[in-house]
Amino acid sequence: VQLQASGGGLVQAGGSLRLSCAASGSMFSLYTWGWYRQAPGKQREWVASVTDDGTTYVDSVKGRFTISRDSAENVVWLQMNSLKPEDTAVYYCKANHKITRRDYWGQGTLVTVSS
Repeated sequence: VQLQASGGGLVQAGGSLRLSCAASGSMFSLYTWGWYRQAPGKQREWVASVTDDGTTYVDSVKGRFTISRDSAENVVWLQMNSLKPEDTAVYYCKANHKITRRDYWGQGTLVTVSS
């Protein structure tokens, strides 16, 4: 599967952005989906996941971010509201194959939140 992330940009604190991850090359339903981020000088961290069982989030984004998927369009979204400067990072989408458990990563998209 190939992943193409987009939607990043510069936004003021309190603003919103919606990231998208377009998937191609394989059956969308074979994968679970996640968003990760990597801030400057920090390790990449998990942000949110969506599976057949539902959605999960890291505590720091609960109530502000929403992950969703559209199987018809082969897209995974990350709606980010009430953005904070500490949300500044490169955001990556990841697909995990349900059977092989192999991970596939998209190229990152930069989110910058100004105070």
